[in-house]
Amino acid sequence: MNGASREALAAARERLDALTDSTSVDAGSLADELAAVTALLDREVSLRRVLTDPAQDGAGKAQLAERLLGGQVGGQTVDLVSGMVRSRWSQSRDLADALEELANIADLTAAQQAGALDNVEDELFRFGRIVSSSTELRAALTGRKAVGNAKTELLHRLLDRRADATTERLVTRLVTAPRGRSLEAGLESLSKLAAERRDRTVAVVTSAEPLSDSQKQRLGAALAKLYGRPMHLNLDVDPEVVGGLRVQVGDEVINGSVADRIEDAARRLAS
Repeated sequence: MNGASREALAAARERLDALTDSTSVDAGSLADELAAVTALLDREVSLRRVLTDPAQDGAGKAQLAERLLGGQVGGQTVDLVSGMVRSRWSQSRDLADALEELANIADLTAAQQAGALDNVEDELFRFGRIVSSSTELRAALTGRKAVGNAKTELLHRLLDRRADATTERLVTRLVTAPRGRSLEAGLESLSKLAAERRDRTVAVVTSAEPLSDSQKQRLGAALAKLYGRPMHLNLDVDPEVVGGLRVQVGDEVINGSVADRIEDAARRLAS
């Protein structure tokens, strides 16, 4: 998103955070309703254009959203969407993209309130690894021939009782409504949002051998000190990894001699 859309999304996220801080608001239900509005705007392109037309009065656009959504979704969702259409958007699609992000944040907030956010983070990462290692599974989940119901049923068989309900909802929405993204890109976006909910940065750690609990703790502490913020480790094992350890934080990759320096820092922290 550019300029005006970034500002509009930031304001909407603030309103969502204020709303979900209230214990009387069901964040999971709010997520479902925001996802439903996203789907509506994806289907009704002309409506989306009207609601983001900079030449139209903001109050008029808000009233239109209220008339369309009133009675279809809860009052909190109507208020959020009405506030969003009052804002200025650089492109009409940005409004739907923002609503989708709010839906995902609301689901992750529900997981956080239930004390399950750590599990959801780990499950999203592990699911991504499973998909990347299975050509057949990826084809079943992303192929154009498979209908949405079949994909939903497959995901339910894969994730039911093996993953948190929030993880299943997030992944199911992503698979059945990819909105032009690859499955891998969508999972990465969800992982970043999950980490952000806990004000943490995700470090993807690939090691030649599984790390012990103490090694994970030392590495996490060293990376937190290096980057100046809490760090969540997504762990993977690859016997062929160069130098025995590879750490990726965003676009930055740490391996070889740099990894050795991180291990040294971890040892100093532990001593």
